[in-house]
Amino acid sequence: MASKDREPKIPVSLSQGKILQRMLRLNSVSVSVILVIVLGTYLISPDVQSYLNQRRQIVEMQESIQQAKDEVQDMQAERDRWQDPVYIRSQARDRLYYVLPGEVSYLVMDAEGLDLSDKSATLGALLAQQRNADEISLEVSAARENWVESVLEVLLRAAVEVPVEDAK
Repeated sequence: MASKDREPKIPVSLSQGKILQRMLRLNSVSVSVILVIVLGTYLISPDVQSYLNQRRQIVEMQESIQQAKDEVQDMQAERDRWQDPVYIRSQARDRLYYVLPGEVSYLVMDAEGLDLSDKSATLGALLAQQRNADEISLEVSAARENWVESVLEVLLRAAVEVPVEDAK
């Protein structure tokens, strides 16, 4: 009969401050959960940082590997071009001024079309540098030969002289 002796519970309204205090009250479980989260974050952060650094290094290495592969492909293409006899001939013509038997090579040496910053020591570049020299001579010098007379002499000799092949 002890249950009949108890007085019935009457709901009592709590003030706003008490309700807020109950909600904010931290019990031992919530404090331990927060501590575990903070401690876990603190312990994992160096590993996450090293992971991100390693990923960055991997990406950089992959880029350098791709660049090296591209360079190797370019070198292989250059090597393959040098296996072609036509390419070798064209390079010999362009770089070394070689000609095939029976051909005549003409080089036009004009200072206007040359790049004066070119340091390849070609004859055309040297002539252009000499022609465009900034040094101005203050001396007056006479020509050794009269060029008009030289031209007339060559024209007359060409008209009068018989070629050696026709004389036979």
